[in-house]
Amino acid sequence: MKAIILLLLLSTTLAAQSTWPVAKANQWYQDQPWMTGANFIPSTAVNQLEMWQPDTFDPVTIQRELGYASTIGFNLMRVYLHHTAWQEDATGFKDRIRQYLTIADQFHIKTMFVFFDDCWRDEYHPGPQPAPKPGVHNSGWLKDPGSAIDTHPALMDTLEWYVKDILSTFKQDERISMWDLYNEPGHFGHGDKSWPLLKNVVAWARAVQPAQPITIGIWNKDFTAFNQFQLENSDIITFHNYRDTTSLIAAIDSLLPYKRPLICTEYMKRPNNSTFATHLPIFKRNGVGAINWGLVAGKTQTNFPQGNKGGEPEPALWYHDIFRADGAPFDPEEIRFIREMNQR
Repeated sequence: MKAIILLLLLSTTLAAQSTWPVAKANQWYQDQPWMTGANFIPSTAVNQLEMWQPDTFDPVTIQRELGYASTIGFNLMRVYLHHTAWQEDATGFKDRIRQYLTIADQFHIKTMFVFFDDCWRDEYHPGPQPAPKPGVHNSGWLKDPGSAIDTHPALMDTLEWYVKDILSTFKQDERISMWDLYNEPGHFGHGDKSWPLLKNVVAWARAVQPAQPITIGIWNKDFTAFNQFQLENSDIITFHNYRDTTSLIAAIDSLLPYKRPLICTEYMKRPNNSTFATHLPIFKRNGVGAINWGLVAGKTQTNFPQGNKGGEPEPALWYHDIFRADGAPFDPEEIRFIREMNQR
């Protein structure tokens, strides 16, 4: 009898942790509009903590800037969270998430939340955030959890409580389109150190069983072991591509055999010939969702080129982003084209 009970428990656990069947994933996708949008942080925030902490949470700016997105037909924002905001004030953090979702819903915009990230600054702390370095691309963006997970192993327990609390709270919220569990695992030199958290966050999410699909985006074709794990554990396949149309078409072709919905969750780097004019028609023709980097140029300064030293004037050709803080477009023709693509 004990053996039978153990077997039943094991099968239940495995079922709870399984990826959506292909048919379920495709039915879910068919019920959605063509997904277009941007990675969103309000122009008044230098990083994720400044967006979500109580003293700097800025619903006025969020409302105004999501309004810009709605005017061009965007219907999905990809938004980064940070565990430190939850650790400092879990109840308040969740209330601010609700406020954000209420604002986005007014514009018929759904949200893809991102939990973890291996990119940019390794050190972070609650409270006032550093001012952006003039003209430096993403000078204040934060990893989550970064190398803290290596030096403080007990942090893994905190991260489990965090992920399960957020997912349990919002697992049935129809304003949330999907959950992106981990942005670019292994990046910025983390390499294989990212494996434990990557495997754990998948297990934590599957244990909660949110109604929304989960995903972990492919970002580096050379990271074959990471890529295979991410593909095997994603209900919806997401990927990043900042290169030209030849590279984009090759990426799409390489992922089509998985027969799951595809969404590009990072693209649009104008100096790389990754633009709305070149890429949106390809995405639409192939039924692939399109989420570019950056909506409004602000304290993240991602309209400046990556890797720059700072202090330079604003570039004539923006790297990322679409609007200025006052709503003026970087390129009016670009705005017209996006709107036209979303209305077809």
